[in-house]
Amino acid sequence: MSFAPLYITNFFGTLNDNFLKTLASFTVIGWIADERMKSIAMGVTAGALVLPYILCSPLADRLTAVFQKCKIVRLAKWAELPIMAIAIAGFALKSPWLVIGAVLLMGLQSSLYSPAKYALVRDIGGEERISTGMGGMEGISFLGVLAGTVAASFVSDFEVHHPQYCISYVCLGAFAAAGLFASFTLRADEAPNRSLHAINPVRYMARAYRMAKRHDGLPAVIFTLSVFWWGAAMLQMGLIVYGKSEAGLGLGASRTGALLCAAAVGIVAGQVIAGLVDRKRFLLGATVATGWTAAALLAVLYFAPLSPRAFGVVLALLAFDLGFFKLPFDTEIQKLAKGSRLNTMLAYFNQVSFLFMLAASGCYALASVLFGAKAFLLLLAIAFFLAPVAFVFCNRKALLATGRWIFSRRYAIAVDGIEALADGSKTYLVLPNHPAMVDPMLVVSELWKTPLRPLADEAFFKTGIVAPRVLKTLGAIAVPDLRKHRTAKGATVAKGLGGIVKSTLESGGNVIFYPSGHIWTEEKEEIATRQLAYNICRELPDGVAVIGVRTLGLWGSIWSRKGKAASPAFIPTLLKSVALWFFRAPFVPRRKVSMYIEDITARVKEWSQGTRLEFNRQLETWYNS
Repeated sequence: MSFAPLYITNFFGTLNDNFLKTLASFTVIGWIADERMKSIAMGVTAGALVLPYILCSPLADRLTAVFQKCKIVRLAKWAELPIMAIAIAGFALKSPWLVIGAVLLMGLQSSLYSPAKYALVRDIGGEERISTGMGGMEGISFLGVLAGTVAASFVSDFEVHHPQYCISYVCLGAFAAAGLFASFTLRADEAPNRSLHAINPVRYMARAYRMAKRHDGLPAVIFTLSVFWWGAAMLQMGLIVYGKSEAGLGLGASRTGALLCAAAVGIVAGQVIAGLVDRKRFLLGATVATGWTAAALLAVLYFAPLSPRAFGVVLALLAFDLGFFKLPFDTEIQKLAKGSRLNTMLAYFNQVSFLFMLAASGCYALASVLFGAKAFLLLLAIAFFLAPVAFVFCNRKALLATGRWIFSRRYAIAVDGIEALADGSKTYLVLPNHPAMVDPMLVVSELWKTPLRPLADEAFFKTGIVAPRVLKTLGAIAVPDLRKHRTAKGATVAKGLGGIVKSTLESGGNVIFYPSGHIWTEEKEEIATRQLAYNICRELPDGVAVIGVRTLGLWGSIWSRKGKAASPAFIPTLLKSVALWFFRAPFVPRRKVSMYIEDITARVKEWSQGTRLEFNRQLETWYNS
């Protein structure tokens, strides 16, 4: 089935939303003389469009359980016609409140069919075409934003000089009629939604958040994507006022519309290209790079004295980068939420993102009143610097993909046997050797596609801010320091830890831990009398595959014990490693590290038939071979 009918319907809906909002903004600003009140009016107009998404998203989800999604879209397009009649009456009577009321009703109409239209992406294209479908939908959306904003800018300028013509009225009606016609061409193999949720927005948001937490990193995805929409809303409001202001760029409505056009074109291009790239590369792992690039370009717009043309060029580059920033988040929601849960997550995302957009109206008005019309750019730069970092530390896949890139600048890692972890339906117990303090980070980063819960010393859960956050994101299991429990209590603690690992495996969770429990004291693995690996393998749950990982090449690094009386202190070694990464690593060859991965399930089952010491010696032999 073709995405074209959905794209066309989405285009005319977004086009009319933004044509009405931009036309209302320019018109309301023209009716107000006070400069400060213009910013407030801009915030109220933008808020009127987004408030219904916050209040009505639960109802929108409920509708997908009662009606077919194509039918919801068609009913919404029918409702658009009388809303446009109200807007036309408001412009004809020069009534700001009637115009803003029409914007509010348009937001209500859009909010009620938004989850349905985005859920149709999977219904039309299937699982394998999600990235393409979402890239096209988002590209079309911003094309609609572009067309609506530019058309409203030119129509507003034209009608100022030629009030006898009513082009805006014709456009509002024609766009609504075109969207209605396109909605009747929609065809989809719809997945039924049988789940019913509360329509109270507060209760719905709380329940949807609990549901989102069941999916790996989904709350962080929704939060960060909402930050994007917060920034996009503020950028659009700010450019309309700053572009026309004499204290800003001093442009007319048409040239301000052209400036917004540069932003929309950049985002469309960025998202379309990102949709193609995301099919082959994990772009969510590049969030810090794209976010910090956006922050740097926003800082240039704020601090540099740019001409309108140069401002437009930098703005277009910023928008292109933001397209790359945004698309992977849209795709990730579709990948993580399946079936009827997708409708709920899309409605929940609408609630959160439009809550952020409503907050953007207040943030923009406050920043403009206190610090001037250009202050929004600096606020956005700070937000896009901090949000990607917060996201990476809260999303396992993005954290590990970012870590993998960081380590690749310092280590040339050759991995052999990764196909042993290729079966996503299996549960894995991963047992690596432990040559240095850095190899857990390297192993988990290289195996980032398989969610592994590591065992970590309980002390790291209480050290600083970063380590506990990382361990929580990875789902780490706290390991008591057995050196503090050398009496009979130590055996009790170790037995309890074995029970935790076994129950995790039985529930389908993958676990990674180090049989030796310590880094090399000399150039070989020594498990000695450790019992955890033996106990687990002796009572291995059904369906669990044991994966051995042999890492070589780290003996002699600053993270190893070579030439040292004790293990390296973590914080000083980390600081030294960071300094070397920045100032030395670019100029010296990368350290060569090899990882050999093998399914050793049959071997450990055989070895565990003997004594614990015999098991440990066999495992040591495998590691040291």
